[in-house]
Amino acid sequence: MFLHGLLCEDKNSIVRLLLTLEEPDFEFRPLTDMNLALLHDWLNRPHLQEWWRDGVTSLKEVREKYLPRIAGSDAARPYLAYYNGQPVGYIQFYEAAEGSLEWWPDEPEPGVLGIDQFLADGNRLDQGLGTMMISEFVAFLMADPRVTEIRVDPHPDNRRAIRCYEKVGFQDLGRITTPDGPALMMILKRPSSSADYVAG
Repeated sequence: MFLHGLLCEDKNSIVRLLLTLEEPDFEFRPLTDMNLALLHDWLNRPHLQEWWRDGVTSLKEVREKYLPRIAGSDAARPYLAYYNGQPVGYIQFYEAAEGSLEWWPDEPEPGVLGIDQFLADGNRLDQGLGTMMISEFVAFLMADPRVTEIRVDPHPDNRRAIRCYEKVGFQDLGRITTPDGPALMMILKRPSSSADYVAG
């Protein structure tokens, strides 16, 4: 049984953990080379061109970028997100300390993860699906007691993403400059009762 933890933040900025014993709505399956044609289609959809950093890309470019991640020779660990058995999005995590120090204003400690994600269907935006996906991925990652913090770095103008992260419980620490330009540094720390994240 997956112990589903949903993180949220109230108006007083107190992060609390809501636990249920229900099966999760999402399943996160490691990306495989068989998924790359689907990922290529997703990455070239109009709603992703606004914020996803790759721009229009060829299948060859997708293979060159994502095959090392699939093989485990890249810092990013890629997944497809399945909702009620259907693939609906892409999501990945990486050890923040393994990347270039240009991405963060501090030096992340071990146990600090960064995540990136998107929903594949632009018609499903603004329906709570992204918030649910990220919430369940956070619980999936926090099941590892070594994880202490999760980070995201949305563009300051990407209000949809920022609202989504706020609903999940991420706190805005202010603007930073990254190799991709300006971003907001947003973090979600493990609650003090770390045992709440252990899968049952």
